[in-house]
Amino acid sequence: MSAQQSQIIETGSVTPVGGKHVIHCLTIVGQIEGHYILPPQNKTTKYEHVIPQLVAIEQDPRIEGLIIILNTVGGDVEAGLAIAELIAGMKKPTVSLVLGGGHSIGVPLACSAKQSFIAPSATMTVHPVRMSGLVLGVPQTLSYFDKMQERIVNFVIDNSHISPERFRELMMNTGELVMDVGTVLDGENAVEEGLIDHLGGLSDAIGCLYDLIEEQDGAEEDGGEDDKEEKPKAASRKKADGEKASSSPNTPSGNPPRKRPKAAGKKKSGEGEKASGARNGKDADTKPKGGKKKQAGGEAR
Repeated sequence: MSAQQSQIIETGSVTPVGGKHVIHCLTIVGQIEGHYILPPQNKTTKYEHVIPQLVAIEQDPRIEGLIIILNTVGGDVEAGLAIAELIAGMKKPTVSLVLGGGHSIGVPLACSAKQSFIAPSATMTVHPVRMSGLVLGVPQTLSYFDKMQERIVNFVIDNSHISPERFRELMMNTGELVMDVGTVLDGENAVEEGLIDHLGGLSDAIGCLYDLIEEQDGAEEDGGEDDKEEKPKAASRKKADGEKASSSPNTPSGNPPRKRPKAAGKKKSGEGEKASGARNGKDADTKPKGGKKKQAGGEAR
């Protein structure tokens, strides 16, 4: 059995390496299993299996992007929201594709990717938070539901193009579902409402993911070239400053100035003035004496 087949059987995911870019395909199907183990006849996605995969994908330098295939009826709210937060916090390019259905907590999961797609035949159900089983009929329980629902609303509006007022309106719609409150959106309506970015299939989602990968690679290359250009500029400025500081009429360029040649030059110029004064019949003792005093003072300093 090949490594890819074994990976599909064990985790429901695969990392194909024969394409243009190395991407990881993560499937979220059935019901999202959270803090409680569901019956064996239920098709489930265990969040404790998905979370380590997301961490490994983000850290593996060989994997360039992630595509999430969704066909879920929902499930544990906190488990689904935890997976959605991890996907939204990834630096690598991510694309989601809703096939069949992306209901309940599947809505934030679909919105968590950088770009989202939905098939024309797929549907998404938007409804308030519900709980089955024993519920304590106290005001604190209703307050807890309200806070949990606000977490979902805030995440969806932060990662999609729908307004909070419209999203709450879809959640509280009472005229569409027979036994529940909420709204069912097909693929085209989900895009019109702003929950999903694009209407398309698998090839569209993979093509978009390739574009995101190439854009990120191009941005990283441009950033590296900018860093390389800044270093030579700084070095050239440093070299120019060094040449300016070391330039002297009596010393070659690049060598540090010396005090002794300067003093010798002054003495030599004084002797020349003395000789020229003697030839012209002037008092030649005045200038050399001043020159000597000035030279002595310079040496004392």
